[in-house]
Amino acid sequence: MSSAVDAVTNRTKEPSPPWALWLRQIGAIFRFEVQKNFLGRRAILIYLLALLPLFPLLILAVVQPPGNEWRDFNKIKEIYAVLYNGLILRTVVFFGSAWIFMNLFRGEIVDRSLHYYFLSAVRRDVLLVGKYIAGLVTSIVLFVGTTVVAILLLYLPHFYSQSMRYFGEGQGMGQLLTYAGITILACIGYGAFFLVVGLFIRNPIIPALLLYGWEWLNFLLPPLLKKISVIHYLNSLVPIPISEGPFAVIAEPTPAYIAVPSMLVVTIIVLIVAAYRIRHMEIRYGSD
Repeated sequence: MSSAVDAVTNRTKEPSPPWALWLRQIGAIFRFEVQKNFLGRRAILIYLLALLPLFPLLILAVVQPPGNEWRDFNKIKEIYAVLYNGLILRTVVFFGSAWIFMNLFRGEIVDRSLHYYFLSAVRRDVLLVGKYIAGLVTSIVLFVGTTVVAILLLYLPHFYSQSMRYFGEGQGMGQLLTYAGITILACIGYGAFFLVVGLFIRNPIIPALLLYGWEWLNFLLPPLLKKISVIHYLNSLVPIPISEGPFAVIAEPTPAYIAVPSMLVVTIIVLIVAAYRIRHMEIRYGSD
């Protein structure tokens, strides 16, 4: 931690425009936080989460399960759509983002190390941006990797020739990139929310579970309330829609030209709230 603070502090001695100084400080914070996110002791849980969908797919790559749908190449995209929505998006990305982004500041408080950053000559909102970008890069690398490897493990082992044509000449590459884009958007949205939760709430597990329940019960909500959730906008973008069951309340998907900007605007608002919070934040290690 001290080396990162020294790197940030030393750069403040160089005369330069404020924005250039802020960019250098963000870069220094980003490099240190990315290394900590990937190599720190808290990274073990993230790796296990990212690998969670891949373990059963590795088994299925060796032994094809019974059932005609697993032998039908055209059904694989529907199988992946269910896997992606239920396991990757709603579980791996959600809880992975919660762990990464809530620990950006809450983890520093638990480790009693946040004061090193606060005592350095760096604006707190600059610190916030550097940490958020580091968390975003970490989550995108891991969870987009999970998304891409999972779809390839479903297609290639048992349908290699058809899959090569599908991804090289058909719709496969477009679908793969769409799923990867949805994962990135999920990391952006969930990441900003959990960053704020980690700043405002001493025990962030409860709000995380409440949001998880809200996202899972989204299919039962009336159309207006559906739009007060991240999962509604993400599901509006999936290339292969899945059935939400007989009890689902039907709502029109939000078009991509509305869903994507809406998610980004809300993320920016949430980060502004987080910046306000961190500028007025006082550290009380004894109460945590």
